[in-house]
Amino acid sequence: MISFVYFDLGGVVIRDFSKTDKWQELKNELGITSKKDLEFEEFWKKYEPDLCVGRDVETLKPLIEEKFDLKLPKYYSLLTNGFVNRFRKNLSIWPVVNRVKKSCPIGLLTNMYPGMLNSIKKHNLLPDVEWDAIIDSSVVELQKPDLKIFELAEQRASVKGQEILFIGNTPGHVKSASELSWQTFLYDPADLKNSSQKLLEFWKTISG
Repeated sequence: MISFVYFDLGGVVIRDFSKTDKWQELKNELGITSKKDLEFEEFWKKYEPDLCVGRDVETLKPLIEEKFDLKLPKYYSLLTNGFVNRFRKNLSIWPVVNRVKKSCPIGLLTNMYPGMLNSIKKHNLLPDVEWDAIIDSSVVELQKPDLKIFELAEQRASVKGQEILFIGNTPGHVKSASELSWQTFLYDPADLKNSSQKLLEFWKTISG
């Protein structure tokens, strides 16, 4: 029996950079050349864990300018111009979210940069539903795949792990949820329509 459903946000509820060329678009916009690409990837890999637990992404702008000898526009926002403006609605999953909401409480369990979720809401990218719990990594200062964020989410849901379904698009995150006996569904952001249809069929099967 499923008593609570957590959706990942990026790559599931919305179309972010997952399995798209949007990350390359962003690097091109910043002025990262092919010669500097690997160095930039290492740079981002170094700082992103801090972003997901509370560091303001805008603090990286002067670091990028200095390290890569670039001059970005004065009012350029990494959060808005770089990321959220490139996000899109995943309309195929909206009927699924609404269908699930009729049967049980739902929540978001997401790795976010500070302010990103509010910006996503302002851009009207989310389905019009009331989320019963929101676990935002930048707020709780924990991030997937750390088991601690799943344990917190379980507490917020107030149900046993085996009664929670987690819908995510990253195998490592899904694996962590399963380690706590959560039921899981691996969503493929490369094929949104088909993934949403499979999710709906899966939900019908497990919800009776």
